[in-house]
Amino acid sequence: MPLRELRTRLTQVIAMAELTDTVTLVTRDGDPRPLAAVVPAAAARSAAQARADDERLAAVTAGWARRLEETHRQGARRHAAELRAVTDALAEVWAELDRRVPPGTDATVDRLRAAHRDLSRG
Repeated sequence: MPLRELRTRLTQVIAMAELTDTVTLVTRDGDPRPLAAVVPAAAARSAAQARADDERLAAVTAGWARRLEETHRQGARRHAAELRAVTDALAEVWAELDRRVPPGTDATVDRLRAAHRDLSRG
């Protein structure tokens, strides 16, 4: 809105900003580049307020990032422990199976041994 028009409609522009959150850019007469703005009061924050909000947001974000990282580490430790327990239990089962059905005595069990060996290697 040109400055000349703003001078005559200032009360109306302020009411629009207050009631509808409208932002009105003000230009010099004949120059399309904005030189100021009429904004709702809630939108007009000082640079210090904006920095304080940014710092608070950064602190909160960092706190959540630390919590997520710790949760990830705990989950990884728990997963490693559970994997060790399953691997140990499976080794015990194979030891018992080897005791009860020695290698070379049952073709089906030998195929299972070979498959397990292939999976164990990676």
